[in-house]
Amino acid sequence: VPLQASGGGLVQAGGSLRLSCAASGLPFSSYGMGWFRQAPGKEREFVAAIDWTGGTTFYADSVKGRFTISRDNAKNTVYLQMNSLKPEDTAVYYCASSSARYGIVTVANVGSWGQGTLVTVSS
Repeated sequence: VPLQASGGGLVQAGGSLRLSCAASGLPFSSYGMGWFRQAPGKEREFVAAIDWTGGTTFYADSVKGRFTISRDNAKNTVYLQMNSLKPEDTAVYYCASSSARYGIVTVANVGSWGQGTLVTVSS
């Protein structure tokens, strides 16, 4: 299931970026979606997830209040709005889909991964 992430780049601390992830080949509106990130030398970590309706969201404590996950089922796209960025947010960001319909993306429940988009936050 191809997931195409985009929107990464270089931004100064305190700035904002919006990541997008376009999905194809699955009934998008039936799948939970999420974002993970992997910083250099660290393990991949959960960032945010959203259920198939868009009505329920989950966040890692480190991004709560700064990042917002959303989805547009008509466009088969999930977004991650990142505000008040910090240097420690620097990482490759990956989108992911749940492994089955009506699932919630977690570390243990990922069906497909996107290719990753690099976010660099300068101090």
